[in-house]
Amino acid sequence: MIVMGGIVGSGIFINPYVVAERVHTPALILGVWLAGGLLALGGAFIWAELATRLPGAGGQYLYLREAYHPSVAFVYGWVLLLVTQTGGMAGVAVTFAHYFREVTAVNVDDRVVAAIALLGLTAINCFGARAGSNVQTTLMLLKSAAIATLVIAGLSKGGTIHFLPLTDQPVSFSLVRSIGAAMIPVAFAYGGWQTASFVAAEMKDPRRDLSRGLIAGVIGVVVLYLAVNFVCVLVLGPEGLAATKTPASAIMRIAMGETGARLIAIGIAVSTLGFLSQGILTAPRVYSRMAQDGLFFRRVGWIWPRTGAPVVAIALQGVLAAIIAISGRYDQILNYVVSVDFILFGFTAAGLIVLRARAGGGDALYRTPGHPYTTGLFVLACAAIVIATIATAPANSAIGLGILLTGIPAYWFWKRRDI
Repeated sequence: MIVMGGIVGSGIFINPYVVAERVHTPALILGVWLAGGLLALGGAFIWAELATRLPGAGGQYLYLREAYHPSVAFVYGWVLLLVTQTGGMAGVAVTFAHYFREVTAVNVDDRVVAAIALLGLTAINCFGARAGSNVQTTLMLLKSAAIATLVIAGLSKGGTIHFLPLTDQPVSFSLVRSIGAAMIPVAFAYGGWQTASFVAAEMKDPRRDLSRGLIAGVIGVVVLYLAVNFVCVLVLGPEGLAATKTPASAIMRIAMGETGARLIAIGIAVSTLGFLSQGILTAPRVYSRMAQDGLFFRRVGWIWPRTGAPVVAIALQGVLAAIIAISGRYDQILNYVVSVDFILFGFTAAGLIVLRARAGGGDALYRTPGHPYTTGLFVLACAAIVIATIATAPANSAIGLGILLTGIPAYWFWKRRDI
């Protein structure tokens, strides 16, 4: 549930139209979503082995530190706090607020509702991983039910999908560029599976359970995403899907009228809340580990003895995300996420090659299928997504990379201070 909750937010209810704008046949639309799922599954296989080799707290931070150098791990935690996690949470929180107000008709600014949601979930997660995971499980089951309702409603309308012709243009560089552009929102929608590794130290048997959870969770999300996109194409068709910015609401309105649209609004609100809960549960373990390594404020590494939760790190992330939500700067921050994320994904996956070589194979409870070929392919796919992102949004990518590079002087600052 933690793995699935880290992936499924509001994107699957909205992003299908973005993909349909960039590729225009059923085969390409569903093919891109399948390719994104296989990429995420490839990453899950790699992270599963990393989790069995290094089951401590911090997940990806720990893998980068052990494979390369503490500076690389610090840069990862730096951009996680400043860009990828807090900015993403702020954006999702505002999405939650929008649908919450639509359902309840509460006359409160979206940004205020978003901040209240973030701070409320932050307080719950301060009581430990068990409290946070119980909330996460409940919300994940509710959002799975919302997705199932959407799929069943869409299938009930019937219709047919024609998978030929496979493409709407000859095979060319233009087609490859369109597919690459479509992969960007898909890659973003599938992102988040890796965050479950952050709470490894609070699992009873992380070597066994985290590897299983990563693979099962990603497979579950791939099934959900393909089902949603199948009914989007079935009910709306490629052109209709590209023409609506709210495909989930459009399908439910066709199937069940305004009652259906209201139901899916509730489902989206629950889904976004579940995504926020997962982020607040997992990511602070990275900041806490950084502090314990002497690379951040010492107090951020404090663990509450009663619950084992890094409450200062949790509060820091929650407050920062709430500030970003209220400031209205989350849209700009989200534009920087994909290129930075996939650079670090690629480095982490390559770290498995480094760790295997260093250990001479070693004794792991789980081994990545097809390594090193599948691992190398994942690294190349990450590089391709980074290139596509830079080509599509060079200015935003440059800002994201600039923030990443500021982590280098910040690392040396923390190394020389005792605070």
